[in-house]
Amino acid sequence: MGKIAVVTGGTRGIGAAISKALKAAGYSVAANYAGNDEAAERFRSETGIPVYKWDVSSYEACAAGLAQVEADLGPVDVLVNNAGITRDGFFHKMSPDQWSAVIGTNLNSLFNMCRPVIEGMRNRNFGRIICISSVNGQKGQAGQANYSAAKAGELGFVKALAQENASKGITVNAIAPGYVGTEMVRAIDPAVLEKRILPQIPVGRLGEPEEIARCVLFLAADDAGFITGSTISANGGQYML
Repeated sequence: MGKIAVVTGGTRGIGAAISKALKAAGYSVAANYAGNDEAAERFRSETGIPVYKWDVSSYEACAAGLAQVEADLGPVDVLVNNAGITRDGFFHKMSPDQWSAVIGTNLNSLFNMCRPVIEGMRNRNFGRIICISSVNGQKGQAGQANYSAAKAGELGFVKALAQENASKGITVNAIAPGYVGTEMVRAIDPAVLEKRILPQIPVGRLGEPEEIARCVLFLAADDAGFITGSTISANGGQYML
């Protein structure tokens, strides 16, 4: 049996592409999702990838969900923290609920998901943890103080956890996508895409979910063992570090 991989938010958008790519590469994949039962069932029936429903903002739910995955498939070797939400609004109008929901799902979930698996990875002297951040965590974005803060926090988390676990054969890295052609992004008014978004991207197009998935495959592989604490910027040149 291949290595076991868990992908949060793994049944739609970028997460679905990651789940499919990992399965095609020989991993046994468990795809987590939060609430869209219809989409999750459709994904499961189309791909054969088992799906698991739990809220990544809850530590207890993550611990129970991961325990079930390990009972069904085996110990987790690869963890892809992809789940994320937006609750956009200018900060002077932002509610505590908008702030807390995004921080809970996008940032607190990193502790909730990594803590139950990290000791097992350390004991086995192998692990791959990959966090899907965002270009807006690197450069900031008006109307997304909550989202930008969470995604920037991911990058600090990755660097710290990478240092703690490098000697144990565990790598921890991030991918920071720019605008990717998911269902959500393609629903944006075409005029807004053409006039306001695409001009920001030097390559002149949206990214594809499969392009982010290929970054995940690279970082998850045994051959990427010398890369840790790093961020791959997959944004078409929109923001260059």
